Amino acid sequence: MIRVWYSGRQSAGYKGLNTKYNSSLVRIGPNDLITDDPNIIKRMSGARSNYGRSSWYTSMKLNPYDDSLFNMLDVKEHDKLKAKLSFGYSARENPGLEQGIDEQIHQLVHLIRRSYISGGGMWRPMDFARVSLLFTLDALTQVAYGKAFGYLTTETDIYGYMEAMEDLGPWLVVSGEVPWIGKITFSKMMLSIIGPKPNDKKGMGKLLHVAEEMVADRLSFSNKKEQNDMLGAFIRHGATPRQCELEIPFQILAGSDTTAATIRGTLLYLTTSRVAYDTLQSEIDEAIASGKISNPIRNDEAKEMKYLQAVIYEGMRMQLPYTGLLMKQAPPEGDTINGMFIPGGTRIAHNTVAMQRSTATFGNDADVFRPERWLEASPERAKEMTMVVEMVFGYGRWMCAGKTVAFIELNKVFVELLRHFDFQLVNPTHPWDELNLNMYWHHNMWMRVSERHRSNEV
Repeated sequence: MIRVWYSGRQSAGYKGLNTKYNSSLVRIGPNDLITDDPNIIKRMSGARSNYGRSSWYTSMKLNPYDDSLFNMLDVKEHDKLKAKLSFGYSARENPGLEQGIDEQIHQLVHLIRRSYISGGGMWRPMDFARVSLLFTLDALTQVAYGKAFGYLTTETDIYGYMEAMEDLGPWLVVSGEVPWIGKITFSKMMLSIIGPKPNDKKGMGKLLHVAEEMVADRLSFSNKKEQNDMLGAFIRHGATPRQCELEIPFQILAGSDTTAATIRGTLLYLTTSRVAYDTLQSEIDEAIASGKISNPIRNDEAKEMKYLQAVIYEGMRMQLPYTGLLMKQAPPEGDTINGMFIPGGTRIAHNTVAMQRSTATFGNDADVFRPERWLEASPERAKEMTMVVEMVFGYGRWMCAGKTVAFIELNKVFVELLRHFDFQLVNPTHPWDELNLNMYWHHNMWMRVSERHRSNEV
């Protein structure tokens, strides 16, 4: 584990372990195993499973006294809270969801057009690593609060969130993977001293303060208008003010860097695979010409674009949104898996990157970005592949509540970017600088962007 942390390449450090030792369960710590077997993930995370979350999840705790949905260990309390919060992620209960994402895609296109178009003697390279994160932060704050914070319009790290999360990332990994460090760090006493606080000037503490203000405003006597956003749905379905104050900042934390990583990774693979790039662009152009898609594209329209869906799933498989170990804990009586007895209390981690590069699931070229594999697969194989890729969001009872929001963003963003622009990597031999510890942080992903069809204004 220590070697993996110091490398800054978490997924690469764990990827080959199960293959190397020819076992679906490999020891990575005194009380820790890691698995690349989707069936074991399903066994641990199914609705009737007697496994629970392990202490690993407490490494994402935001304050000393209360839990968000992500770090809640009590199964019954988790299920009860998830039932309330799930409405906030539903387009039916949160009718502003898709429209809010459309508004931020408009801002993204406007920013690129305003500041980063090269051509006619102009050279204006764009760091897409940064711009993609500005987009996901504004998309999430828009759907959460009904109003984006303005990352895209200002092109600044509002509240110092981006810097704070990158600084915090390595410590979260160590605290989650070494139980005694996590127990000390995330104790009530230590969190009350070093944890984020609403009176902080920047970072997660500042976001907690903004959340408190937003919730107080919604519940005030002067604000009786029902809001069609995530916070409004939470309140309508019985979430307490404190639950709202914790949940929305956590969703910003959990859903911004993660989705941005998949967006930028997919675009990287597209720009280095000209066949895939041209095929997707042709599908988009044909859909526009035939009137099959709106401007901007609707989520239901995107789902009908077969090559787009293949690109999205292949991009997510190759560039994981999240590589945290998501450790579950064996029940007190223990368990027997594949003939091996697992003592009670053992933590079992997800080897997500290994599952996504499995030759048994994805073929002998599993390390290659090739969207066509999704179109060539039989219905049964495509169903299995889809299930495995969607495990990047967890599985069953523990599946990420924000999965729906992430897919809406992905279904829209590539269509609108390739509708309007052409993208070229400035340095294909070194496309970005990367740090991977639970999440991916990328810098210096320089792109040359040129205009395509000005008639297709967003």
